[in-house]
Amino acid sequence: MKFCIVGAGFSGAVLARRLAEHGHSISVIDERDHVGGNCHTSRDAHTGIMVHTYGPHIFHTDNQEVWDFIGGYAQMMPFLHRVKAVSKGQVYSLPINLLTINQFFRKTLSPAQAQTFIAAGARTDIPAPKNFEEQALAMIGEDLYRAFFYGYTRKQWGMEPAMLPASILKRLPVRFNYDDNYFNHRFQGMPKDGYTPIFERLLDHPAIEVRLKQAHEGVALKDFDHTFFSGPLDRFFGYSLGRLGYRTLDFERFYAEGDFQGTSVMNYCDQEVPYTRITEHKHFAPWESGSFSGTVCYREFSRECTAQDVPYYPIRQVAEKHLLGEYIALARSTEATSFIGRLGTYRYLDMDVTIGEALGAARQTLQALEGRRPIPTFFIDPLG
Repeated sequence: MKFCIVGAGFSGAVLARRLAEHGHSISVIDERDHVGGNCHTSRDAHTGIMVHTYGPHIFHTDNQEVWDFIGGYAQMMPFLHRVKAVSKGQVYSLPINLLTINQFFRKTLSPAQAQTFIAAGARTDIPAPKNFEEQALAMIGEDLYRAFFYGYTRKQWGMEPAMLPASILKRLPVRFNYDDNYFNHRFQGMPKDGYTPIFERLLDHPAIEVRLKQAHEGVALKDFDHTFFSGPLDRFFGYSLGRLGYRTLDFERFYAEGDFQGTSVMNYCDQEVPYTRITEHKHFAPWESGSFSGTVCYREFSRECTAQDVPYYPIRQVAEKHLLGEYIALARSTEATSFIGRLGTYRYLDMDVTIGEALGAARQTLQALEGRRPIPTFFIDPLG
């Protein structure tokens, strides 16, 4: 069969590779001038440092299949993500752990003592948190919530935390030991040569044609047997029902001599500081960071996504989820088209989940073809 895949990020590239390996003809189109989507990396022209162009991407997963898959296209180097945070002029360790608790409250608590102490300060009158703020108050209490989450969350999302779902905070651990590894996953690492070569290798197949600087609106999709769309779901339909809400990011690049902040990511939790964090990119590749005398950093600003911006993560508030349901119904009535990935399903997805879902989509597609059944419009429930 002849497939068109819109988008050369992980969803599109993984699916293209799998289908090409089974004898199908694939055209991958992307309106950018590079592959890799928001995972694109490149060498900074001034310093030579590998830069995560659209913000840092740290690979972490518990999925053995996904870890083995990515390892087939890149040499994955050991990397543990350790985040620091500035609150009221002091630097702390994140996620909240025993060091954070003892430093913030100026105590020397043991793990058991700290657990009792935090429980005593947490809100016990919120048995079933309905939003981000209630979840935080029930988990860690008012003081830690105000210090580390309230201002940062308002900057990141542009709204009061009480308007956000509790699920956002549930992903973040609170530890009663001194473990400051940001993630809990078994497998964590960084590709030695950056992310872009992974996509180049995935798409390097005789059955795959890649067209860059090509928007899907200029492609005759009817000339293909089936289209997989990983762009914004609402854009596919020309925003005919309205625009889904996204946040976007602005980056302010600056250079410094030596080591600017001593770590890859420094969060700025106070609402008065306009940026959410500073990233120093040579620390994302510690195996080569000693090779550079200078450094390149980015201040990161979050704001509402306009029609001219790159969408980063969905808001998924009540209004958006209602509109999403209408677009899902419209998508299901569209012939020979499937919607995949973060933008195509309007969900926040980590890289490992994106890859896992793309591998699953490939399996379901091949099974459908073998059984002469229609290829699913969605391979997961976008409202789930």
